[in-house]
Amino acid sequence: MEILAEIRLFLACPTPASWVEAALDNLPLLLIDHAHCEKKAASSAMNLIFRYADKPDLLHRLSRIVREEMIHFEQVLALMAERGITYDHLSPSRYAQGLRQHVRTHEPARLVDTLIVGAFIEARSCERFAVLAPRLEDEALARYYHSLLKAEGRHYRDYLELAEQAAQGPIDDRVAFFAEQERQLIEEVDDCFRFHSGVPVSKR
Repeated sequence: MEILAEIRLFLACPTPASWVEAALDNLPLLLIDHAHCEKKAASSAMNLIFRYADKPDLLHRLSRIVREEMIHFEQVLALMAERGITYDHLSPSRYAQGLRQHVRTHEPARLVDTLIVGAFIEARSCERFAVLAPRLEDEALARYYHSLLKAEGRHYRDYLELAEQAAQGPIDDRVAFFAEQERQLIEEVDDCFRFHSGVPVSKR
C-alpha cells in the first residue's frame, strides 16, 4: 500500500517489537484505549474547527475527520461489546501531550505545529494497525484494523497538507523536529501500556 510506505518514511522509527508483543497480550486494554483515541481524535479536530473558523479548507477536511473518528469510536465500542469488554476510563499515555508540549504559542506557528502533531498521531496509528493486523488471531479484529489503514492514511495527509497551507512555506524543519520528539516517545521505556505508548518496561 502506497500510503503505508509513505508513512513509514515519515516516521523516524518503527513500532518496537516489544510493544507489539505487549499489545497482543493485552487486547482488552488495547481496545479500550483505542476507543479513547478515536474519541480524542474527533475532539481535537472539532476544537480546531471552533478555533479556526475562518479557514474553509480546514473546516471541510476536519469536519470529515470528526465524522469518521466518531464512526470508528462507535465501531470499536461494538467490537468491545461483542467480546465482553467494558468501556471504562483510562489515564492517557504521555504520547500526545509529549508532542503537544512543543507546539509554539504564536500564530500561525501554533496552528502549523498543532496540525503537524495531528499528522504524526494519525501516521503512528496507521503504522500500528498495519503491524498488528497480521499478528492477530482474532480474524474479525484483524480485518477491522486493516480496514482502518486507508482512513488513517488520509487523515495523516490531510493534517500535513493543512500544515503546509497554514505555514505558506516549507515545514520540513518542524516536521523533522517533531519526528525526533515522536521517535523518543516511541522508543523510550513506558511503565503504562497504551495504544501510543513506548517500549513496555517489562519487555525492554
